[in-house]
Amino acid sequence: MFIQFLITLKEAGLPVGTRELLHLQEALQHGVVQHSTEDFYYLCRSLFVKREQHLDKFDRSFSAAFGALTSLDFDPLAAIPEEWLMKNQILPGAPDEAASDYQKEMLQELQERFHELLNDQKERHEGGNKWIGTGGKSSFGAWGYHQQGYRLGQTEGRQGKAVKVWDQREFKALDDNQQLDTRQFQLALRSLRLLSREGSPLIFDVEETVRQTCHNAGLLREVYRPERSNGTRLLLLLDVGGSMDEYIYLCEQLFSAAKHEFQHLEYFYFHNCLYEKIWKDPKRRRYDYISTETLFNTYSSAYRVIVIGDASMSPYELLYKGGSVEHVNEEPGALWLQRLREHFKHTVWLNPVQEREWKSTETIALVHKLFEGQMHPLTLRGLEAAVGALKKK
Repeated sequence: MFIQFLITLKEAGLPVGTRELLHLQEALQHGVVQHSTEDFYYLCRSLFVKREQHLDKFDRSFSAAFGALTSLDFDPLAAIPEEWLMKNQILPGAPDEAASDYQKEMLQELQERFHELLNDQKERHEGGNKWIGTGGKSSFGAWGYHQQGYRLGQTEGRQGKAVKVWDQREFKALDDNQQLDTRQFQLALRSLRLLSREGSPLIFDVEETVRQTCHNAGLLREVYRPERSNGTRLLLLLDVGGSMDEYIYLCEQLFSAAKHEFQHLEYFYFHNCLYEKIWKDPKRRRYDYISTETLFNTYSSAYRVIVIGDASMSPYELLYKGGSVEHVNEEPGALWLQRLREHFKHTVWLNPVQEREWKSTETIALVHKLFEGQMHPLTLRGLEAAVGALKKK
């Protein structure tokens, strides 16, 4: 069974091998887990998952290998017809009832009673207080109320009273094709850092002090070094307004993560396509802006540039003079994107639109071509690919 589990994990793309399998067998031999599938799940996850984006792949592999187990010796849902737990009515809680103590004897009685009901019950029950069912006060079922019972087949918690819960997936998917949250942004952007030592020597260097003292015939020679800092210079160009409104939260997360990770960060906004003007504050863009030429003159080619936008616009906005929806542009947007790429040698485009939908929008394909394939989806895998492109010399 465990060998097949290992094969399933490797097929899913997790970097695992026999070492992890031997650690699992050793842990089981020492009784690290007993009869709890949950404990067994956490043990396997701690041994086999090395990166956060592998969590969902691990969950799917674990489910494929051990999905029939809800405990190591008993599967209650397998014995209950699905219709018995279908949601129909919901019984609200009864907060005026006195809470009962949680006791080991009570748990044992519940387990025994549950097995008896599984043997005796023949049909669906709703609204009662004895059988396995829904919307009632029985100790076993879904969408009802009981201070200490088994919650079965319910998609969400309501009262927080259940002593046993089956059929509850605990973790949000963290697959590398899912859109990101702030912490995932930080982890992905962190690999773009170029750490260097600059400034005054303030950090005591133990190893170099020992080395210099030995070379100095045993006489102490203290050595200090500058603190390591991130020397990467990052420039964000963010599309705002119009079709980008639905991606505001996602872009805010990326912006927050970038500010946290990079000391040398600059950012500007544009709408739909880059033209002759960009701005710092979208609310003041009519009169408080800088020219794109000034951007090129101010920031050297050493900056890494990330453009964030859906590239979804009228082809006129990208290809023709005067095509902008907001002003009469003297030059096509495509020309300004070309100039951006020529000035900054490390430039990528992150697109929040799902990659499978890119072919349905003409301008996405055009921008993808202008960026020589360096357009990536705003997913974990896409961001990692973009960071990899920005790191190339």
